[in-house]
Amino acid sequence: MRIDTDRLSLRPFKAMDAEDILGYLADPKVNCFKDEKLTTLDAAQKEALKKSKDDSKIAVVLKDGQKVIGELFCEFNEPDTYFIGWHFNPNYEGKGYATESASAMIHDLFTTQKARRLSAYIEDDNYPSQNLAEKLGMRREGLFLEFISFVTVDGQPKYENTYQYALLKKEWLKQHAKTQS
Repeated sequence: MRIDTDRLSLRPFKAMDAEDILGYLADPKVNCFKDEKLTTLDAAQKEALKKSKDDSKIAVVLKDGQKVIGELFCEFNEPDTYFIGWHFNPNYEGKGYATESASAMIHDLFTTQKARRLSAYIEDDNYPSQNLAEKLGMRREGLFLEFISFVTVDGQPKYENTYQYALLKKEWLKQHAKTQS
């Protein structure tokens, strides 16, 4: 996937992205990314190489300066559904980059990749991601209590309550028909 927006490029990861990846994975703010935490540039170089071979991981890059400020992911599920998500460097919050990049990815999934349905799982205390999903037109479908554990506390798993959000292609098209009228 290669997509350009006004301010961003969405592209596959490259080995040279290691330092930027370290910038947002050195201290993940959300538990679901804690297992991806990186502490050294060497580890980030290995992660960049791994991500460069994974078509489901998409680098979000500032056109001005080519800095990777986060990532999107989209995992295909037969026959026509994708699980999507995002992770951004907190130093770039509040500038609309997440909305701009995720919207471009969603548009591509529905129009080029022929997706029918997208879904996202978001922890109940991750308000920025919930707000982003809703801004993108996704609807909250349900809450899974103690759905999954990403971290342990005192040796015991800490289970996350997790919302499921979803968006159908027909909802996306209807939403965008209104904005273009």
